[in-house]
Amino acid sequence: MNTRSLLLIPLFVLFCSAVLIAQEDAGLRLYGELKTDQRILLKDKNNWAWNENRLTLKLDKRISGSSKFYGEMWIRNLGLPTVYSTSDLYNKGIADPFQFELRQAYVRLQDFPIKNMDISLGRQHITWGTADKLNPTNNLNPYDLEDLLDFGRQRGTEALDIQYYFNHDFSLQAVYIPFFRPATLPIGIFSNMLNPAMELPPGMIIKQFSDTLMMPAPNFKENASAGLRFKGFIKGMDFSLSYAYTYDGLPLAVNNTFTRLDLAGGAKIESELTYARTHVFGADIATTLGGFGIWGEAAVILPQKDIIMHNDLSGYYTGLPFPVTYDTVVMNKKEPYVRFVVGSDYNFPDGSYMNLQYMHGFIHEHGQGNLNDYFFLRYEKSFFREKLKLSPVSGAFIVTDWNALKSNYAVVYMPEVSFMATPNTELRLSAVFSDGQGDNLFARLKDFNMLIFKIAYSF
Repeated sequence: MNTRSLLLIPLFVLFCSAVLIAQEDAGLRLYGELKTDQRILLKDKNNWAWNENRLTLKLDKRISGSSKFYGEMWIRNLGLPTVYSTSDLYNKGIADPFQFELRQAYVRLQDFPIKNMDISLGRQHITWGTADKLNPTNNLNPYDLEDLLDFGRQRGTEALDIQYYFNHDFSLQAVYIPFFRPATLPIGIFSNMLNPAMELPPGMIIKQFSDTLMMPAPNFKENASAGLRFKGFIKGMDFSLSYAYTYDGLPLAVNNTFTRLDLAGGAKIESELTYARTHVFGADIATTLGGFGIWGEAAVILPQKDIIMHNDLSGYYTGLPFPVTYDTVVMNKKEPYVRFVVGSDYNFPDGSYMNLQYMHGFIHEHGQGNLNDYFFLRYEKSFFREKLKLSPVSGAFIVTDWNALKSNYAVVYMPEVSFMATPNTELRLSAVFSDGQGDNLFARLKDFNMLIFKIAYSF
C-alpha cells in the first residue's frame, strides 16, 4: 500500500463516522452508485483494456434552515495487477490496487451574510456552460482525463463560491480558488493519446525522453485562480457572461534539448514544460424552439504572455561552429483564439431522442490555426417504457485539415444498448470502432477498437 493510500484511510474512516453519526438525524440523505466498467480489445489476443469497479458515496445534509453539507467519495479498484516479482505479492496495493478519492466536500450557507447571497466553501465543482458535457467556458476545475471516453469529467477543487441573486432570473457569481491543480492525464491504453506529434529531422530516432514540469509558485499571487459570471433568463432563454483568470490545465513544452546517443541517429530529449496563465472570456445561451433544445457556448482565450517552444539541437548536430536552434510559437498573447460549441437535441413522439453538437477546438488544442473541428451525433430509441434503449447511431467525425481531408480526419462509431434490469440496475453493452488518418486524437484510437460492458446499481 502506498503512502497516499495510507493517508487517505483516516479520511475515509472520518467520512464513514460522519455518516453513522449523521444518520441519527432525519435530515441526512445518503445515496450513491455501485458501478463496474469492463473493456476488452477486439484485436490481437483480446487483451483487457480497462477494469474499474467503483463505489460512489454521496452525503447531502441540511444542517439547519440556512446551511447545507454535501460530500462525495469514490472507493474503487482501477486497473489490473502489475505484479513483476514475488515481492509484489506481499503488497495488496500492487496485487489488488484500489483508491480512495474525495471528489467533493463543501458547506453551503444560504442567505449569508446578507439576504439573497449564498456562500459555498470547500472542495467543489464549479460548473459553467450550457453545452452537453463539452464546455469551453468551464475552466476553473481541473479536467480528469484518465478515461478519454468519459468526456467532460472534472475533479473538485478547493474554492470559495459566492452567488448573489438579484431576483429569480438574474444572479452574479464570484469564485476564488487558492490552489492550482493541473489536469490528470490519460492512463492505460490511452496514456499517449494527448501527446503531440513532433516533427523530427531526417534520420533522428528518439530513444530516451525525460521531462521537468515547472509548476506555478506556491504563493497567493501565482497559485490562485478566480472567476466572475453573470447569469440570466429572458423570454425563454438562459444566458451567461463570464470571465476567468486561470491556468490552462495541460502542460506545454517550452524547452527541448536534443542529444545524440549513437551514430545511427539515436537521440535523447530533455524537455521542460510549463502551464500557461490565461484570461478566458465566455458566453453561452440555451433555449427551446419548436420543441428543439438549442445551445451555444464560446470562450475567447487570451494568454497572459507568449508561450514559445525553444528547440536546441546543438547536442545532436555536434561539431558545428554555430548553435542549431529554432523556436515555435505555441500561444501568442496578441492573438486570442476561440473555442466554441453549438448543438441541438430533440425528443420525438415515438420515444426516440437525437443529439447533435459541433465543436471547434478540443481542450488539448491551443492557439490560432491549431483547433480542429468535431461533429458529434447520437440517436437513441426507447422501448418497453424506457426499460430498453438502443443507440444504433452514436459517434463523431473529426477534421484536422479541410484542404487535405483524405489524410486528416477521424471517424468514431460507438453503438450502445442499455437495459434497466430493475428500477435501480442498468446494464450497458457498447463498442468503440475508430478509423482515420493524420495527427489527431481520435485517429489514434483506431488501434484500440473495443467492447465495453457496464453495470450500474444506484441506491
